[in-house]
Amino acid sequence: MGCESHGYDIAEALENALWNVRHARNQQEASSIIENDGRSLTAIAIINNTDSRQLEDLQGLIDMHPEIALLAVVDPSSLQVERVRRLIHQYFFAFLTLPLDPIKAQHLLEAAWEMTLLSSPSPNPFRDEDLGMVGSSPVMQSLYRSIYRIAKVDAPVLVTGESGTGKELIARAIHDQSPRRNGPFNAINCGALPPGLIQSELFGHEKGAFTGAGQRKFGIIESTSGGTLFLDEIGDLPLDMQVSLLRFLENNHVFRLGSLKEVKVDVRVLAATHVNLEAAIEHGTFREDLYHRLNVLQLTPPPLRERREDIEEIANFFFKKYRTEKATKVKGFNQESLLLMRQHSWPGNIRELINRVRRAMVMCDQRLIRPEDLGLERRQSPSRGQVTLEQARDLAEQSAIRASLARNKYQVQHSACELDVSRATLYRLIEKHGIDRPLGKDPQIARGTTP
Repeated sequence: MGCESHGYDIAEALENALWNVRHARNQQEASSIIENDGRSLTAIAIINNTDSRQLEDLQGLIDMHPEIALLAVVDPSSLQVERVRRLIHQYFFAFLTLPLDPIKAQHLLEAAWEMTLLSSPSPNPFRDEDLGMVGSSPVMQSLYRSIYRIAKVDAPVLVTGESGTGKELIARAIHDQSPRRNGPFNAINCGALPPGLIQSELFGHEKGAFTGAGQRKFGIIESTSGGTLFLDEIGDLPLDMQVSLLRFLENNHVFRLGSLKEVKVDVRVLAATHVNLEAAIEHGTFREDLYHRLNVLQLTPPPLRERREDIEEIANFFFKKYRTEKATKVKGFNQESLLLMRQHSWPGNIRELINRVRRAMVMCDQRLIRPEDLGLERRQSPSRGQVTLEQARDLAEQSAIRASLARNKYQVQHSACELDVSRATLYRLIEKHGIDRPLGKDPQIARGTTP
């Protein structure tokens, strides 16, 4: 926004510096360019007009595309306006004043571009957005591969694991990747059904089957024909209903309550539980034959404490997902918060992480979320000479990166090849460990002044 002559002068200067430049005269054109050209963009906003309407349009564009790195080019007189200063401080990577210094602009643009690469997830050959899952650790890569394989067949699946690890998410992913994806996906919590209504809810009933049954009702199994039925907390299903479910799994027919004939139903059954069904069999609360019918294929999502390398990615994912709930000045997590999140045991797994992140986004009154916002306690430093396993891993990682950068004269691209990681991943690790590089050593990056 602002004077168009300045816009074209800047565009001409940047094109001469080999930048691919698109010029937008208003919010609608800018939004269209962002949506058509992708998200890894750096944008310049020219602010030499303090009109309230134009500032609102600019803030609306920023709110719609928070992933874009923004630079402000400002008329010096505009910096006297409080709203302009606040807008730049909260949303912009850096700012320049007119008349423009082309060299400084070039350096800041390069730094902003590298920041967008840091925020982009590293390539993940076995992660598909359609799975709706987050995490790039080896254990999650293995889980993704299993989901893709299991989705291709039509056998029952038992998903076991602790509460909050995403068992229903896995069931939905299997359905979405299966040949049944165009059919219904119905989920039912066996532990939440009233005991007297379980038979009717699962298998349906005929009109007059019992007092109050004024019409025929199709059960959830019959209603899922052609699709996938997910039975959550299957371990809480009463024994008498386990017999009925076993019969259905054996012949794919259901009896509506009060009916005299069976109805054939084509349904794939997925089940999940957080209890140990083998122990339940020993205690006589779960049928062994039903267990074997359900446990043809098995998946066990790992608890969060066993994939700590995914915690930062998951936290940032939900920070962006719930960004409408946060204060405008909250930009992310500070390094101490990220460290404590990796050290926390997460007994509630991902569900607990989501709750803590959402609460912190609301309660934080700083630019970065702190441990107290998350409700995490700072751990006392280990006794002298003692190092935790997490600290040892971090030290080894930091040492390997520093040595590689030194061997490759701080050229990130060469170091990334040597360490067998992507350039974006290496930048993220450099930022994580606070590793400084001499300016001018890396031809791929030119650093600028950050706000």
